[in-house]
Parts: sequence; C-alpha cells; structure tokens
Amino acid sequence: MSDRESNPPEAAPDPVHVITLAPEAAAALCSLAASLGMDAARIDLDGCTNKAEFLERTAEALAFPAWFGGNWDAFFDCLADLGWRPGTGHLLVFEHTYGLRAYAPEVLDTALHILRDAAAAWEARGVPFRAFVAA
Repeated sequence: MSDRESNPPEAAPDPVHVITLAPEAAAALCSLAASLGMDAARIDLDGCTNKAEFLERTAEALAFPAWFGGNWDAFFDCLADLGWRPGTGHLLVFEHTYGLRAYAPEVLDTALHILRDAAAAWEARGVPFRAFVAA
C-alpha cells in the first residue's frame, strides 16, 4: 500500500475564519495582506442588526458598483468579481459582529456561506480570497 492510499488527502483550509478579533489584529491582518500586494478591507459592523444594514455596510466598504441590488445574489456576484479593487488577492475583515449574532444570526450564517462560495470562485481562478469574521 502506498502512502497515497494509506493517507487520505488533506482538506483545503477554510478560507473564511471566525475568530476573536481585536482591532489591532484586524489592522495587522490588513497590513500583512497589503504587504503581499493583496487588496484588504475592514468592514465595521458595529451596531448592525439586520440583513439590509449588513449588505449596505459591506457594499460601502468594498465600493460595490451602482448595480448592486442589496440582495444575497448580488452580494455573491460582487464578491466573486471585485474587479474594481486592485490586488493579487482579497482579504476581508468583518469587525464587531455581536449585533448580528444577537439579533440576526441567520444573516451572519448566510453571509459566511456566501463568503465561502466566493472564495471557491476565486480559488478556481487561482486568486487568494480570505475573510476573517469576528467571533
């Protein structure tokens, strides 16, 4: 039996990380990404408690195009494009998610799924896409 047969392939690391995230850590992540030539954005969700506000803040932070429709499909379409944002890859840092966790956890869950789908779309093109979401 070869090593390949005895050892199953390792799963790819999750491109979306839900972690404890201090402001200093968010700044350090963005600085590191920028030093690697990646586009980095911090999305402040302080006081955000619903889908519309989440999408609005994300659209503003990432300068979504005017055609952004404020719905989940358009959110994915913009994340999977980001052609207006220069860089060798993309890093998104979502801060202060406690309001969503308390009042609209389903919004955050949906956003996490869409972020993973967008990361898969970027991976298929060989472009790094990572998101860090405050726990």
